[in-house]
Amino acid sequence: MKDLSIKDTVYTGLMLFALFFGAGNLIFPPSLGHASGVNFGEAMVGFLITSVGLPVLAITAIAKSGDLQTLTNRVHPIFSVLFTLITYLCLGPFLVIPRAGSVAFEMGAAPFLPDELKNQELPLFIYTIIYFSFNYWLCLNPSKLFERIGKTLTPIILGLIAIIFTQSMFHPIGEYGTPSPAYQDAAAFKGIMDGYLTMDALAALLFGSVVIAAIKKRGILESKKLTNITVKAGIIAGVCLAIIYLMLGHLGATSHSLLKSPENGGAILTAVTTHLFGNSGSMLLGVIFTLACSTTSVGLIISCGQYFSRIIPHFSYKRWIGILCLVSMAIANLGLTQIILISVPILTAIYPLTIVLIILSFYHRYFKGYPSVYVGGLIGTALISIVDSLKQSKFQLDFITNLYSHIPLYTEGVGWILPAIFGSIIGYSYSFAIKRYSESNVKSNTNK
Repeated sequence: MKDLSIKDTVYTGLMLFALFFGAGNLIFPPSLGHASGVNFGEAMVGFLITSVGLPVLAITAIAKSGDLQTLTNRVHPIFSVLFTLITYLCLGPFLVIPRAGSVAFEMGAAPFLPDELKNQELPLFIYTIIYFSFNYWLCLNPSKLFERIGKTLTPIILGLIAIIFTQSMFHPIGEYGTPSPAYQDAAAFKGIMDGYLTMDALAALLFGSVVIAAIKKRGILESKKLTNITVKAGIIAGVCLAIIYLMLGHLGATSHSLLKSPENGGAILTAVTTHLFGNSGSMLLGVIFTLACSTTSVGLIISCGQYFSRIIPHFSYKRWIGILCLVSMAIANLGLTQIILISVPILTAIYPLTIVLIILSFYHRYFKGYPSVYVGGLIGTALISIVDSLKQSKFQLDFITNLYSHIPLYTEGVGWILPAIFGSIIGYSYSFAIKRYSESNVKSNTNK
């Protein structure tokens, strides 16, 4: 039976890490470090639980089920089609891929433009043509991800971040600062919420399929072997993410002497790299952001291309990735601010549903795979997450939100947890009662 070598398994894990590691993963840890100050360790523990733990669980769920569509079919075929399509479109050409292109421009090109060009649309247009052409080339052969990303781009990203961290060790920036009010008490819980906002668990549902397809290209077709390698790759990626998050978080925690009230993690990293390397620091940071955004958008383009070529085979995979790159380029030219305004409410609605779906998948055999358990849990979650999404879209829902404020953890942003639990219990009770009723009828008819 063919197996993947340890070396190639490690490269698969590095490839998966690079697919995960986008702009948001660069920005969140420094922000957490700066805000948590001396409570950085406690906050980072919470952050790692959701920013690393949830994606690894998602990869494992996909490895066990095969793909997102198989996983969602456990709920209902109609739900499977709608949820899978919405997820691919949101993480693909309509939101996340264009956002990656815009962030790459904002951090990798815009700082070096002459002042008279910074507010013009032409530089972004030219940059996105180059950016998505490069993405298209990387996506042409998914089996080459091992070489192009796992063996080449990932070590470069890791090496550049390690250079910044090592420089900060030899030339300390400053001491850990005073925690902001949000991190003074229960910093670990606040860290959990920050990690939850990375939304990598949603991306993992797509990246899991990319990894499985890439492993199959290397001749590994046996189901159990595929699952084991995919899970190992997920763990390797998780370890790499954790190490990088610790490095970036430390940089943020020591940056109080450089910035008192930074706008975001990007501003923190810019200040840190400029302090450590002078003007060349901006160039170093630009390369890191460009590579990180590219690897993430490549993974999303490939997974979307494979999905759409499967459901609409009239267009080939190569044609689909071309369409995806063109659509993403067009939307990227709307600008980062506009894309974020559109993306946040949509992701807020579907991300809790994703988490509940992942968690329930691990208990599938314990509740005998009753679809009603999934339906109940997801309805309970949707009642909260959809209202949160509408609220972020500026809908006036004061009566509902005041009512929801009595739900435990709602004000912390995870008010869907208890409704999801209660919904799952109700779903299980319903199916259990129906089963017992059917069995009693059969027994009664047999006795007659």
